Amino acid sequence: MVNRKTAKWIRKAHRYLGIFLGIQFLMWTISGMYFSWTDIDEIHGDQFKNQKPKQTAFSDLLGTGQLDSTQPIQTLELLEIAEEPYYWINEAKLYNAKTGEEKDGITKEEAQEVAQRYILPELKIAAIKRIEEVGDHHEYRGRPLPAYEISYETPQNLKAYVAVENGAFQTVRHRDWRWFDFLWMTHTMDYDTRDNFNTLLLRSFSLLGLITVLSGFVLWYISSPSIRKIKKQI
Repeated sequence: MVNRKTAKWIRKAHRYLGIFLGIQFLMWTISGMYFSWTDIDEIHGDQFKNQKPKQTAFSDLLGTGQLDSTQPIQTLELLEIAEEPYYWINEAKLYNAKTGEEKDGITKEEAQEVAQRYILPELKIAAIKRIEEVGDHHEYRGRPLPAYEISYETPQNLKAYVAVENGAFQTVRHRDWRWFDFLWMTHTMDYDTRDNFNTLLLRSFSLLGLITVLSGFVLWYISSPSIRKIKKQI
């Protein structure tokens, strides 16, 4: 059996590790419960979206050789902006597919029309603004900039985002998503960008958590009357 001095040291280590890790264990539990009890489609904001936005059919479009561009084409996508067709070429240039003219980004009014194709028609727009940059914790982080942020008159503080460069609808954000995002940060312990699941801090706390659990098993083993009785019989 473990001597009394060693047992006392294990108890002390277990107690202080428990105090040190307790808050993080609580956050892991709370965030895990939230993740398991919420509908991920609702977190993505599907309840605010028009699930099947109507795609306009276009005819009499120009060939790529008729565009006002001499650059070789690697990628090409047909986009609809304010009911007009546009070619998004090489993920860098936007051209009107009927006139061939290059377009330098979209206007607020065009962004509003793009958003209306994807958002439920009964939702009213409260404000729209152009954002040039965002921080690491911003809800629109990691997506194309500049962009238009379109706010809606909803209790959930719904916002939609449309890229300025090509008029592509990006995403929606709302109150439940923001709670999810905050709890995700506490779960991954990435307090810089929120999205890194391999942080040194998380690995350290995971290792300390394992040590805490193992020390609890050791304490049970060395203090259990049943284990002592079995050892005496051997």
